[in-house]
Amino acid sequence: QVQLVESGGGSVQPGGSLRLSCAPSGSIFSINGMSWYRQAPGKQRELVAGITFGGSTNYVDSVKGRFTISRDNVKNTVYLQMNSLKPEDTAVYYCNAVLRSHAAVLYANYWGRGTQVTVSS
Repeated sequence: QVQLVESGGGSVQPGGSLRLSCAPSGSIFSINGMSWYRQAPGKQRELVAGITFGGSTNYVDSVKGRFTISRDNVKNTVYLQMNSLKPEDTAVYYCNAVLRSHAAVLYANYWGRGTQVTVSS
């Protein structure tokens, strides 16, 4: 059973930084796109940043210039470096990946359980 495991959330003051990490547990054959989403209380989940296997990235406008998504294809890990954090970045951050496990013949969409990021003075 493959699961995505996130780490790195926490509380930080405005202007601070956090780095999120996400990696799948279990036996993985291959991973395509990896992404970070977030959901603030009372709001819909939104795509924050995505990265392809080849390293192409995209970001929601509100985080451009402050957040950087990256991945290590050897470690099957995706990162989200968050700088200049603002109170409006407060949310639960979810990792998403399209991957194929060794036990499967098709790629499937997987979600992590989420990690809380709180930006407050």
